Formats: sequence, structure tokens, C-alpha cells
Amino acid sequence: MLGDIEEFVTGHPAGYSTELERILATVLFTDIVDSTRNAAAMGDQNWRRMLDSHDQLARQMVEKHRGILVKSTGDGILATFDGPGRAVRCALALGSASQQIGLPLRAGLHTGEIELRGRDIGGIAVHAAARVMAQSQSSEVLVSRVVTDLVRCGPEILRARIA
Repeated sequence: MLGDIEEFVTGHPAGYSTELERILATVLFTDIVDSTRNAAAMGDQNWRRMLDSHDQLARQMVEKHRGILVKSTGDGILATFDGPGRAVRCALALGSASQQIGLPLRAGLHTGEIELRGRDIGGIAVHAAARVMAQSQSSEVLVSRVVTDLVRCGPEILRARIA
């Protein structure tokens, strides 16, 4: 009966929480460098094949590094990892593999609390990772200070070139 009263008063079933579910994660954003120019030069059909190859590589690399591929962003990906070291290794491996098929990437990583929004994610940590990526150059993985502190490495990892 108490549950019925709670539902009547709050408008939600008993035990329902309006609080967002948050978890700690390392967020990876990637972007294919000059994707618009390349798409125009290749044509839609050829570009679609390249994107399909990229997306397949991304799925394989994220899975191999025990991450979660949240979504494709059209010319990149958004993924999460429960450990920053795996996220950095994934970004470097994906960048190297993508470069081999002619798609240079730039990547950004940040660790923080994210909001789970169904199959999507949100929150300040996601925005921070996007801003870190925006500062990276072609064939570069850029990470936030939080990531470097967590993986216990020196400042040399702040900017890593994709081999």
C-alpha cells in the first residue's frame, strides 16, 4: 500500500529514481581527418565503402580492448572503457589501422563520470573528451591530464603520434 501512495504522490512507481545513472569511464572520441574533402573527392559510393571499413575496424579494436562502442558519429566513433590504459592503447591501434587503409584519425580521451542515457551517454566528461579531440592534430591521440595521472605516465603521453 505504501508503494501505491508513493506512486500517487510522486507520479512514479515505488523505487523509481529521477536521478541519472552515472559511472566512471574513459571516453574516446575519434574523427577521420578531412572526411568531407575526401568524401567529395571519392564520391558517395567509394566513401561509403571506406566508412564501412573504418566502422568494422573500430568495432574490432574497441572489442579487442574491452571497450563499449557507443555509436558512430558519421566520420568517427564514441566509445567508453573501464580503464584508461586500454582506451589509450585502443586509440593508438585504431589510428594505426585506419591510417593503413588511408583514413588518418585524430583522437581524444578523458576520464570522468558519464551519464548513461539508454544506449547513449552524456555529461561533462563526454564534452571534455570531445574538446580534447578537437585539439588533436592528424594522426595524433591527445589525452587529458586526468588520463595521464591515472595511467601513471609522464607528460610525453599527452600527445602521442599514431605509428
